[in-house]
Amino acid sequence: MSIDNSKENKKWEDLWLKHEIYKSTDKDKRKKRYILVEFPYPSGERLHVGHARSYTCLDAVARKHRMQGENVLFPFGWDAFGLPAENYALKSGIHPRVTTAMNITNSKEQAISWGLSFDWNREINTTDPEYYKWTQWIFVQMFKHGLAYKSEIAVNWCPSCKINLANEEVIDGKCERCGTETERRLQKQWLLRITQYADRLISDLEKVDYREDIKHQQINWIGRKAGALIKFQIAESDHDVEVFTTRPETIYGVTYLAVAPEYAESLPWVQNRSKKEQVFEYVRKVMRMSERSRKQEKEKTGMETGFKALNPVNGEKIPVWVCDYVMTDVGTGAIMGVPAHDERDFKFAHKHNLPIRQVVAGGDVSHEAYEGEGKAMNSELIQGLETGEAAARILGWLEEKGAGKLSYSLHLRDWVFSRQHYWGEPIPMVFCPKCAGQGKSWFTTREAQEKIRNANIEVPNKHKDLELVKTLEQRILNLEFTAGMAGWYPVPEEVLPVKLPEVEKYQPTQTGESPLANVISWVETKCPECGGKASRETDTMPNWAGSSWYYLRYCDPHNDKSLADKDKLAYWLPVDWYNGGMEHVTLHLLYSRFWHKFLYDIGAVPTDEPYHKRTSHGVILGPDRRKMSKSKGNVINPDDVVNKYGADTLRMYEMFIGPFEQMVSWSWEGVEGVNRYLKRVRVLAEDTLSSRRKTGSNQAWARINRLIVRIDKDLEEMKFNTAVAAMMEYTNWWMDHKDDMGLDGLEIYIKLLAPMAPFLAEETYQRLRETTANQDNLNKNEFTSVHLQSWPKADASVTPEENVTVVVQINGKLRDRVEIPGEKTNDRNYIEKIVLEREKVKVKLPEMYKIIFIPGKIINIVGV
Repeated sequence: MSIDNSKENKKWEDLWLKHEIYKSTDKDKRKKRYILVEFPYPSGERLHVGHARSYTCLDAVARKHRMQGENVLFPFGWDAFGLPAENYALKSGIHPRVTTAMNITNSKEQAISWGLSFDWNREINTTDPEYYKWTQWIFVQMFKHGLAYKSEIAVNWCPSCKINLANEEVIDGKCERCGTETERRLQKQWLLRITQYADRLISDLEKVDYREDIKHQQINWIGRKAGALIKFQIAESDHDVEVFTTRPETIYGVTYLAVAPEYAESLPWVQNRSKKEQVFEYVRKVMRMSERSRKQEKEKTGMETGFKALNPVNGEKIPVWVCDYVMTDVGTGAIMGVPAHDERDFKFAHKHNLPIRQVVAGGDVSHEAYEGEGKAMNSELIQGLETGEAAARILGWLEEKGAGKLSYSLHLRDWVFSRQHYWGEPIPMVFCPKCAGQGKSWFTTREAQEKIRNANIEVPNKHKDLELVKTLEQRILNLEFTAGMAGWYPVPEEVLPVKLPEVEKYQPTQTGESPLANVISWVETKCPECGGKASRETDTMPNWAGSSWYYLRYCDPHNDKSLADKDKLAYWLPVDWYNGGMEHVTLHLLYSRFWHKFLYDIGAVPTDEPYHKRTSHGVILGPDRRKMSKSKGNVINPDDVVNKYGADTLRMYEMFIGPFEQMVSWSWEGVEGVNRYLKRVRVLAEDTLSSRRKTGSNQAWARINRLIVRIDKDLEEMKFNTAVAAMMEYTNWWMDHKDDMGLDGLEIYIKLLAPMAPFLAEETYQRLRETTANQDNLNKNEFTSVHLQSWPKADASVTPEENVTVVVQINGKLRDRVEIPGEKTNDRNYIEKIVLEREKVKVKLPEMYKIIFIPGKIINIVGV
């Protein structure tokens, strides 16, 4: 057989594409299987070994199900808008439209060269206007349903790049682009009310098959906490400050209120103008600090505003402060300071000579705050009650007086959806100053009124994300809301998409505005309602926008009438298995679940969850066991592996490197070991083909049937490394029993190998067909791929050998467990090799050691 991998692989690549053997069929009678991997950013670095790990392992699963007769949808595309692509363009000095197209071409060549069985007929690109037309359409629906709104919020500002940054663009308080410490400033932004869906995003995790750590990360990110929302009236005014607290029973211990600097403007400064400038100078100083600096464990600062607030339980006047340690992303952006029972408040009160009043028995509050539970003291209405009863009693009293109520706080905040970048989907909104002056907006149009008559649309009330107004009509009658949206209209759906204009200057502006603001001919437009002069929104969408619904478009990628055909969505959804990085669990995964639930609510999709199963693969470290980076010189280029060893070696090594969900280190010795195995398979297969033995021995038949059971189970359970190990074990036996192997066993082995090493499997299978063509009256000139053959079924009469779990200890401490085939129980060399390759063992391995081996039970590695 040929050993020239590049020519051999190219031959099979071309034939697979020509015959479209991976093409999925809509609404087929076969059982459907939708397998999905996260599509990549074509950012210029090409696909890396982390991509290869996810793609090749899930590709193996897709191939197996295809061979099992299922209708498999395994699509691919490009998440091409957003910061990664724009950053690459800025570094290279080439327009992002050019670099994106070039990088997609290069990355697609890579994916094809790895033998990935994607259905390229369904390829999508988020920068294609025919794609982002529907991204814009979804935004318009959210606006019309009260889920998209514009508000002034604190944003991250890079003083060096002169741009606003999303939270995900700030790493450890510094700009991702240049490393400069970021500042905070106020700016109007578009937001999406993801908080309205917080409860469902938590409760519906019970409906899906996600790894438990993935579920926990989502729940913790949403961060739902029960507590009390309490009103403190500003003395001698009609204003009040609302605070959220999980400890309402400590209300008698409040000695000051603290508000976030971002909220200082909301105070009634008319009566306190003399103090205003001092406070605002302090606010400007704090806003120049990064969020990271404000949250660090350091001395907290603040400035008294001159206002007094009234404690609702006893009317006591308490000072109102603006403090740097109060953040807008916690509670309401205002807190009640209880120094005796909160350590942060305790330190602040000590510094500023504020009273410390103990109201829960326990501890010595002269030295530190007591944050535990106990009986209420110095608390008239709840004196002597235990913490739980005291909290319930005081909450009931506050509700009765209209001064508080049971509420919930979220760590999750509404999704900041604006970006002041060029390379993104234009937000399809228009602002009309004439309509704004008259208090008009889309919500006052005939279309909105029709929606009121025909539907009962629930939307959240302004500033109270968990409080729902019953109908859109009530929202329109809310003058505060109408004023906030005055002048804003969505671009009519029939004229979507709003295309991103071609510009020569796409660099960030010095003002923090999007570069689109300078494209006057594009910005100037007509109001969709009155026909007067209007301006387009110049902010663009975040890179998360296109990826929040891309799995839907794969179901019907060429539809120009709707987001996707409903019958096709009903057939393919939900995605059966979705794999991606853990870094996307709390952003992309949450965002896409939110979008999907909204689309479900408006009847655009048939399921309430997008993904049935979600898994994540572990990160691959460099050979030095450190995170790969160019500065460390430890980056592994998968193309180098393919060029030297072939794509099958890359694929099988990525599967063999370690447990799929665990972090692992790259090993060139491991790569070479996999390559030797594949060469051995070639030699053994050629030997069996040359023998022309149609039937192998009973021993060979028993072993190959046990291998079927093992591979079938391991691939479904993500035990890709043990599946490869099982294939290797079989070849070791094969080497010693060549005369036992027949063409029947070879055919099964090659079919089992096909999902993992598709090129070698195809080459060997075609050689097998040539060998058996004359005997079986087959047309050897007709191309029939191994990947379209039936998956082997185990002979039920063959008794499987049970696996054995071996405990791994290092210096007597349990470090790992490995599953060993029953037949290998006494094979010390085999077991030691498996154990020493485990990542959990590598990180604890002594420099000098000896191994104590108890067959089938324990391996104890002891330092010497």
